[in-house]
Amino acid sequence: MELTPKTKRPKGEPCCEPVVYPDVEREQAVRLAMVAKAIGDPIRLQLLDVLRKHAGKVCVCELVPLFDVSQPTLSHHLKKLRDAGLVDSERQGLWAYYYVLPEALAELGAWLA
Repeated sequence: MELTPKTKRPKGEPCCEPVVYPDVEREQAVRLAMVAKAIGDPIRLQLLDVLRKHAGKVCVCELVPLFDVSQPTLSHHLKKLRDAGLVDSERQGLWAYYYVLPEALAELGAWLA
């Protein structure tokens, strides 16, 4: 292999061509980043894990004893997961019942794989 001396490139000229280009389009990258940010909190990750394992809808009252936070704080975390499109909820009287949206997890899983 022959080495050539380093030379200064003209101003504005790129140093080299990219070796790899992103497969993720901007819109999908924004979506995946929102999802990643939502599950970047340990409580939210655990909430998602519980909801993912549950076969159906889970009442907030069932979730509160699992975490060392107040019900309003838990509701805040659930809202963040809802805003990211990972979970949804249904109101029944005074209580909200949460469930995972499998398609959101499938999108993240497909990209990670």
